[in-house]
Amino acid sequence: MCSLPSMVGFLRVMLVMLCALFIFPELTHAKHERVTRHYKFNIKMQNVTRLCKTKSIVTVNGQFPGPRIIAREGDRLVIKVVNHVQHNVTIHWHGIRQIRSGWADGPAYITQCPIQRGQSYVYNFTVVGQRGTLWWHAHISWLRATLHGAIVILPKRHDPYPFTKPFKEVPIILGEWWNADTEAVIKQATKTGLAPNVSDAHTINGLPGPLSNCSAKDTLKLKVKPGKTYLLRLINAALNDEMFFSIANHTLTVVEADAVYTKPFTTNIVLITPGQTTNVLLHTKLNPPNAKFAIASRPYATGPAAFDNATVTGILEYKHTTPSLSNNNNLPLLKPPFPKFNDTVFAAKFNNRVRSLNSKKFPAKVPRTVDRRFFFTVGLGIKKCSKNEACQGPNNTRVAAAVNNVSFVMPNTALLQAHFFHKSKGVYSTDFPVNPPVKFNYTGTPPKNIMVSSGTKVVVLKFNESVELVLQDTSIIGAESHPLHLHGFNFFIVGQGNGNFDPKKDPLKFNVVDPAERNTAGVPSGGWIAVRFLADNPGVWFMHCHLEVHTSWGLKMAWIVQDGERRNQKLPPPPSDLPKC
Repeated sequence: MCSLPSMVGFLRVMLVMLCALFIFPELTHAKHERVTRHYKFNIKMQNVTRLCKTKSIVTVNGQFPGPRIIAREGDRLVIKVVNHVQHNVTIHWHGIRQIRSGWADGPAYITQCPIQRGQSYVYNFTVVGQRGTLWWHAHISWLRATLHGAIVILPKRHDPYPFTKPFKEVPIILGEWWNADTEAVIKQATKTGLAPNVSDAHTINGLPGPLSNCSAKDTLKLKVKPGKTYLLRLINAALNDEMFFSIANHTLTVVEADAVYTKPFTTNIVLITPGQTTNVLLHTKLNPPNAKFAIASRPYATGPAAFDNATVTGILEYKHTTPSLSNNNNLPLLKPPFPKFNDTVFAAKFNNRVRSLNSKKFPAKVPRTVDRRFFFTVGLGIKKCSKNEACQGPNNTRVAAAVNNVSFVMPNTALLQAHFFHKSKGVYSTDFPVNPPVKFNYTGTPPKNIMVSSGTKVVVLKFNESVELVLQDTSIIGAESHPLHLHGFNFFIVGQGNGNFDPKKDPLKFNVVDPAERNTAGVPSGGWIAVRFLADNPGVWFMHCHLEVHTSWGLKMAWIVQDGERRNQKLPPPPSDLPKC
């Protein structure tokens, strides 16, 4: 039999455990919060009609835009992608950190060989420490024009939003539509060496809206109740256009950018680059107005090339309780004003207002010390075409784009496999320049020689090194904003400015307290941004302009982050179904 003291001790331990479960109820279900969610993506052709023209497009499960992925922070996602089309395909889960799961990141020939016709691949990853709006898209050639969709990461159960709980949540995906086959568009541009044809329309959730030809029926209609708060999950899935977004006579409150909570701020107009996501709160009016309101978006463009300068609109309608007012057909449609298409001042002011929430629960973990510093120029140039090509640029040249004057050449096998199995010879080199090979007045008069070099070059980082990277636009061919996306990491935008970066004066003004934390950031036209990140994720990570035309021209590079010493700091071996080249 147990002695009385031992029984008292046992009861005391049980009492402490019961108290802990009442005081910390999350302990009772912490193990059950992590759910494995399965999705199946069948890549298939689907006839779709827009602008009174029907064409066959590449889709996921026949849907355009594609299906929404919904998960909670901490969930595991298992997504089987089966390719039924003639094109090679990969899917990138844009903004997902992919902690130690780089094999699932998705960019073709960077982390995997593409999924060929009749083959499949299972993307298996866990959402670690992220909540908010991200998105998925094809990451090969221009297929993401129609292969894209939203990723909604809800907070853990019982974790509230750090803002007013919305009455309803609505995804808003901004896109572009071509009447032609987008693969043919970029193929023709590659052949001539010139800029590709621009899109025929912009879209909201795949719909061109009433301002486009033959599209009155293809219009987003958002019906709202008065006096409610709606969370709009904005995604810019356009191939080549940064976009302004606004709703007539309504104010929007920005509360999140790239799945990171921000300090709330109000604005009439949101600027969002390709690749970025922004969550905004829409507070509807208390009394239903006798009007309809345009949900509108139009391009922000700073470069020398032509662009699709059209406005796309949806319609915001109030639900009236009075039957006589419930018919909105005769109500006037109010439209919002927009800045000029090249309003760089607005862009700078808007981007400067985006700040991390930096609360106790959601701190901004900005690296305060820097181990490695890099200075990268990003911009355009030209390169010589071969004798077998008939390029239409001067003296048989083509337009190119480069980082530190290196126009990236895609390899024939995946960089991550070459790195992991120590077979880099002939695939890539580790001599990517940490500074521009030639210094010049980057935003002033261009140098006489604007030829770019080519190569498959990478930068190697040690695990846990802190990095500061200055990205400087150049005026070669023309100054232009470049939305740069870094795979595998979020970075902090500690500084941004116009003209040439001053290494002595500008760092003194860096914000290391609450800078914006993003995965995609616009390098200002004729200006620079400085970002910091911690290289805490082993693997090979792509960095590229999210204007697809610039990526096609070579404005891209890759970082290799070496394994750390501990087991949980190393990249595991690839899955058995990893596609072969």
